[in-house]
Amino acid sequence: MSGEPQQTPDHRHALGLHYELQDLYSPPKGRFSRFAATNHTVVGIRFMLTAIAFFLVGGVLAMLIRAQLAGANTQFLDAADYAQVFTMHGTVMMFLFAIPLIEGFALYMLPKLLGARDLAFPRLSAFGYWCYLFGGLTLLGALLAGVAPDSGWFMYTPLSSKPYSPGINADIWLVGITVVEVSAVCAAVEIMVTVLKVRSPGMSLMRMPLLAWYLWVTAAMMLAGFPPLILGSILLEMERAFGLPFFDPTRGGDPLLWQHLFWLFGHPEVYIIFLPAAGVVSTILPVFCGRPMVGYTWIVVALIAQAFLSFGLWAHHMFTTGIPHLSLAIFSAASLLVVIPTAVQIFAWLATLLKGRPRLSLPMLWIFGFFFIFVSGGLTGVMVAVVPFDWQVHDTHFVVAHLHYVLVGGFVFPVIAGLYYWTPQFTGRRSDRGLGKFAFWTVFTGFNLTFFIMHLTGLLGMPRRVYTYAAGLGWEVPNLVSSIGGFILAVGFALVLLDMLVQWRFAPHVTTNPWKAGSLEWAMPSPVSAYNFASLPEVTGRDPLWKDPEVPVCIAGGEGFLAGPTVPGQRETMAVDALDGRPDYVLILPGPTFLPLLAALALFGAAGCFLFGFYPGSAVLAAVLVGVCLRWLWQSGLREDPQPVDIGKGQRLLPHPARDQSPGWWGMVFTLVFDATLLVSLLFGYVFLLSRVPDWPPPAMIEPDWLVAALILAGLAAAAVGTQGAVGANGQGKGRARGWWLAIAGAGGAASAIGFGLILSLLTAPATSHAYAACVVALSLFGGLHAGLAAIGSGFVAARCRAGFVSRARAGDLLILRLFCQFSAGAGLIVLVAVYLAAWLA
Repeated sequence: MSGEPQQTPDHRHALGLHYELQDLYSPPKGRFSRFAATNHTVVGIRFMLTAIAFFLVGGVLAMLIRAQLAGANTQFLDAADYAQVFTMHGTVMMFLFAIPLIEGFALYMLPKLLGARDLAFPRLSAFGYWCYLFGGLTLLGALLAGVAPDSGWFMYTPLSSKPYSPGINADIWLVGITVVEVSAVCAAVEIMVTVLKVRSPGMSLMRMPLLAWYLWVTAAMMLAGFPPLILGSILLEMERAFGLPFFDPTRGGDPLLWQHLFWLFGHPEVYIIFLPAAGVVSTILPVFCGRPMVGYTWIVVALIAQAFLSFGLWAHHMFTTGIPHLSLAIFSAASLLVVIPTAVQIFAWLATLLKGRPRLSLPMLWIFGFFFIFVSGGLTGVMVAVVPFDWQVHDTHFVVAHLHYVLVGGFVFPVIAGLYYWTPQFTGRRSDRGLGKFAFWTVFTGFNLTFFIMHLTGLLGMPRRVYTYAAGLGWEVPNLVSSIGGFILAVGFALVLLDMLVQWRFAPHVTTNPWKAGSLEWAMPSPVSAYNFASLPEVTGRDPLWKDPEVPVCIAGGEGFLAGPTVPGQRETMAVDALDGRPDYVLILPGPTFLPLLAALALFGAAGCFLFGFYPGSAVLAAVLVGVCLRWLWQSGLREDPQPVDIGKGQRLLPHPARDQSPGWWGMVFTLVFDATLLVSLLFGYVFLLSRVPDWPPPAMIEPDWLVAALILAGLAAAAVGTQGAVGANGQGKGRARGWWLAIAGAGGAASAIGFGLILSLLTAPATSHAYAACVVALSLFGGLHAGLAAIGSGFVAARCRAGFVSRARAGDLLILRLFCQFSAGAGLIVLVAVYLAAWLA
């Protein structure tokens, strides 16, 4: 037609490719169909928006606290209401805002950074989101109903134990937070596997963006840091629900065990929150300095060192609990030592600023604010790491000020910088004008006014967690200043939100890469499409867009890998070698499904029934959860041996079901890392009580039965040997022998599960009578649960074999099962030795 530009064949091809992929990857439409979405962009945005909503709730709670403390003898809140508000403020900010926002950001950003179309396990991410939402709404509903947790966000025993918290308040925290932490574990496994395997061809580990390294190390810390908290929550709920005395000193328990388990999670959590924020800084800074980041390798080494050191600092929070002086010295030294990897990152940032030509854009303004806030918080961190000083300021507002400078300032300022930086990804618009700079100075002023003066309040002796105070102590003026600053801070955050809304509606449109960045997320048009990349680029350097500015045009025109699905209607992305980034296999991605939502509803229902003491209902819904998960897994895989498919550029690869180390295998590896840490945490508690409680175990508390031990050992061996035999028979093409080996494995798992159940019958006193008996119950449940899952897994894989999902070329199910059964056998043996050795020594 006259007057219209003629499209070239290349343009028509690119446009056709766009429409084909957009239809394939777009979330389903419809009133209820959208709940089936699994696309990482949708799930990541849901996480982040929900976290921001909880942040607003936490902010309102903070304003209530500051209103109460603005003057002496204030009657705005009574003691009970203040305890709920105080507890929920900390809980919301730590568990429902900071960590979920990190999870959502990682789920949204990683495929875009790594040059992929989606995550390794899209359904797992969707399941994690629903768990987070349901667990968070449980806590929020309790607040509205007036039965919110009121023992502090750290839930110290014995204050949170049944005698001192007889209501349902503490139970809601324990159950709700455990459901939320399931979400965190799912996200950690997702991030670990995605970063290692789901990258663009050519992107070796040392070519990855620094932000990917930060998120991967954070996920590793989550896998190792969350098990102690999950275990502590389970043990405390078992004590409250069934009377098992893990923390009751009158029956062999110890309340300090809760502090150890909590801070084994709590101090690494500081770095779990800080590292992604530092990753944002390391991403934005080079862009606005116009040069690559200085000290890439040093930063990677510092990250790994910081992760390891963070797990040796938990008693940093327990200097006043009476731990031995040698322990005080060790933990104080470790607290000072962790400054070194942090300093490496700060010096790398400063060197980048000195070598580049910084542009003072709005994101950079927030980065400079972060530098001031975080360094200030780090200095007070060095102060509280010194034991004599910590003895003076422990449990005062000085520690509150330090906490907020490091966590809130060190996290929120980079988050808002990232929000302004990546806004074009969401909206296709960008502006450095408007309310942004005014909002920054309002937040910066309000933050320092609120928390800097709080150091003085603490030095004047004001303890934290008090809801009122008498006049004449010198606390009135600093508290009033802090409260005024708190309301200014709230206005500043409101201005940031308003500025985001204004930009979304009125800011000018932008095209590809408005900041002239070098990372792959800017190789896509703004706003981004549902599929990310029309074809996957081949990476030859750390800053692909700086090395070749034509990359966006090439991949949009289909000149990269996987330009369109190899099978019509099939979602796909690339998996690479974990180290050097060579193409490994084609990862077939699942489409929209309601199964993650159904699984989360079953878990939430089981937790709710347990919360209200309806244990049969909890058991039924737990069985439903297992059934939904089995249905979920049944939908994976192929029933025929696949042939290599054309991925472009003259290369052909097999789909992932035909590869041994598929994403499922890697997912099981990292799940077992979490599982092993959970077992180590349980054994730590067992040994801690053994070392603290005299006469452990009490004489004649248990009568060892060697027949039961033999049954367990035989079952564990059968499960491990049976799966090994099944793998061998499958490799030889012996389907009948494979079935018999799986039957042996299933029978072995069932036998050892029964054996662990029989251990409970060997106790000569009720499990409620002593912490040793309670530990035997916990250890036996751990061993029995894993043995039972090994039996169920063996039966499930046998059914998959009969249905044609397993062959010599498609052995992934058997390899994953073997991995789990061998772990279960090792864990069961450790549990058996722990129970029987103590009983024998007694």
